[in-house]
Amino acid sequence: MKKLLILFLLFATVAKADWGKTGHRVVGKVAENHLTDSAKTAIAQILDGKSLALISNWPDEMRSNPDFSKYGPWHYVNLPLDKEYHEVEHNHKGDVIVTINKAIEVLKDDKSTKEEKAFWLKYLVHCVGDLHQPMHTGRSEDWGGSKIKLSFKGRKGSNTNTNLHVLWDTNMIDDYKMSYFEFAHTLEMEGIEKFEQGDAELWAYESHQYAKTIYAEVKDGDRLSYDYLYKNFPTVKSRLYKAGVRLAGILNEVFS
Repeated sequence: MKKLLILFLLFATVAKADWGKTGHRVVGKVAENHLTDSAKTAIAQILDGKSLALISNWPDEMRSNPDFSKYGPWHYVNLPLDKEYHEVEHNHKGDVIVTINKAIEVLKDDKSTKEEKAFWLKYLVHCVGDLHQPMHTGRSEDWGGSKIKLSFKGRKGSNTNTNLHVLWDTNMIDDYKMSYFEFAHTLEMEGIEKFEQGDAELWAYESHQYAKTIYAEVKDGDRLSYDYLYKNFPTVKSRLYKAGVRLAGILNEVFS
């Protein structure tokens, strides 16, 4: 029983290691705002009416199930700071880029069952979000920044012990104090510079350039506060918005 409890806590901890529930729901909601009618109809049939925002965290929630532990590598791709995706040996267990491309392939295949499409659609929604989080292309030796311990000063004036990965996944978003619906609406209202749709490898390249800067600006034990948030939160918003619009682009093309 004790071993089972330890395993559960381990998986529950790992399950938090990406954009966090709010971030993924923002991506799903932004995508919904940019879907064509045909895409909306197809998605509603596959997901039995559930929204993209609602199912966006399903792959993380399932990581507490030992049967899903094999899918752990699907959420990220570890890259050395001096190498890009096409320059490194790829994980034979898969990675976030492989997962996105496989999901598109399954969703386009008329022979795929509804159950298969639902599984891969949930992973597509989630992994497009993951790939736009810069630290999901971080170094393997520090687990994408997870081993870089930090203190982040929140609005309540208390210091929160965290790490570089979780800071970008969750802490800065939580400090924004908005629901995913409000956040997505704000991003739509603010707008963003024009950007190309691209593909998963391009998105990884973009995230990796941000990751290099993120690593360079902090060190283990740093105490970060409002100045860090002020400087970096525009990047968080940009990556979330691009992920949502690009996800919609994929789905509109798949279900055209």
